[in-house]
Amino acid sequence: MMAAGKAADGLGSIAIDTTQLNMSVTDPTAWATAMNNLGMVPVGLPGQQLVSDSICVPGFDPGLNMMTGITPINPMIPGLGLVPPPPPTEVAVVKEIIHCKSCTLFPQNPNLPPPSTRERPPGCKTVFVGGLPENATEEIIQEVFEQCGDITAIRKSKKNFCHIRFAEEFMVDKAIYLSGYRMRLGSSTDKKDSGRLHVDFAQARDDFYEWECKQRMRAREERHRRKLEEDRLRPPSPPAIMHYSEHEATLLAEKLKDDSKFSEAITVLLSWIERGEVNRRSANQFYSMVQSANSHVRRLMNEKATHEQEMEEAKENFKNALTGILTQFEQIVAVFNASTRQKAWDHFSKAQRKNIDIWRKHSEELRNAQSEQLMGIRREEEMEMSDDENCDSPTKKMRVDESALAAQAYALKEENDSLRWQLDAYRNEVELLKQEKEQLFRTEENLTKDQQLQFLRQTMQGMQQQLLTIQEELNSKKSELEQAKEEQSHTQALLKVLQEQLKGTKDLVETNGHSHEDTNLGPDWPQIIP
Repeated sequence: MMAAGKAADGLGSIAIDTTQLNMSVTDPTAWATAMNNLGMVPVGLPGQQLVSDSICVPGFDPGLNMMTGITPINPMIPGLGLVPPPPPTEVAVVKEIIHCKSCTLFPQNPNLPPPSTRERPPGCKTVFVGGLPENATEEIIQEVFEQCGDITAIRKSKKNFCHIRFAEEFMVDKAIYLSGYRMRLGSSTDKKDSGRLHVDFAQARDDFYEWECKQRMRAREERHRRKLEEDRLRPPSPPAIMHYSEHEATLLAEKLKDDSKFSEAITVLLSWIERGEVNRRSANQFYSMVQSANSHVRRLMNEKATHEQEMEEAKENFKNALTGILTQFEQIVAVFNASTRQKAWDHFSKAQRKNIDIWRKHSEELRNAQSEQLMGIRREEEMEMSDDENCDSPTKKMRVDESALAAQAYALKEENDSLRWQLDAYRNEVELLKQEKEQLFRTEENLTKDQQLQFLRQTMQGMQQQLLTIQEELNSKKSELEQAKEEQSHTQALLKVLQEQLKGTKDLVETNGHSHEDTNLGPDWPQIIP
């Protein structure tokens, strides 16, 4: 009775809507007994497995694409795995009753928080299953969990827990889904035949070892892929240089005369000469090949002249196009200038006048930039023409003489255009100077700041002068100190001399043995008192 009461307390709080129960009943008698124990009326319901066949590996149909045109689904692709995507957090997950041959799984109360799990170890394929009924056998555990995927090993403890290892990692997520279910064996109400499952990730050495092996294999594949990519992007090695022989030298001489093969042939010739293949026997053959290389110089100069001519033609075309663009700019600016006159300006609105003024300024800036570029091109041409006039080539002088009149007319026209553009440029400069003069107008505040700055400069100059006078006084004191030191040294020298004289006179008196009265010394001799 107490066991039945506990079962009712644990399962009676489960709010199950009979309209949502669409699970299969493989054992109607067991189902009716379980419902009677819970105080519920048994309802005949259509069947459904724990995991639908469409996403289960054993029931996966690879020929699905032949019927519907859909490519086969890889079960390991993220997002298309065998585990259904997690539902939104706002919607409560409604778990349903799961029926097996030997047992029945009842979901926990949806109002309770979901069971907690530990952090998933890398490469986890093993789950810990706790809360098993005491009478649960390994066959019953396999019957319940084999619907999640292929089971490779089941390690059951003497107590009510076990470890289950699956073949793939995604099967663990299916097993975690069963955490929180209450398991009841058959229709028994005994406490040993019921238990609340707790499924969690388990940390196994085999799983971690396989995961490390996969990581190393992926690292090797990545290194191999990078090496292949580097080999593909590496520039090709230069061709090998053949060894010198008379036959190869004859072939090389023919290649040197061919423009398409000259670069390859000149490389081989340079390698042979650097290797020291030139001797008395092969000197004539090498001389002929060097002569062929020299003849290629004339071809290169002709090619250069052709490219220079093409460049001159391109410059002329560019200059003509630039002249046409500048002419159109002049016309556009003339239109803007005409629009700003009083006759038409008064009829525009304020916004229209503002836009026209902005457009006019922008067009004038572009026009001036184009004119400066064209003037630069013409100045370069004039410099080139002056260099050509200084050249001593008679053909160029004849060309200048033939086109002298045309050049003068063209120069006058260009000079007229340049003067006109310079005038416009001067006008723009005058406007810019006016704007700068207005911006450089100083306010009274700026003047007061300048006065303060000038006063600070004057005070700083006064302090610098005081510092200079103090330095001069210090120098004079130093000189006086040096003089005093010299005088002191001089007096010390005189004192030493006097001491020596005094000592000499004292010795003299002692040797003579006469007193001062008996001596015939003059009155000028100094009185020495010992």
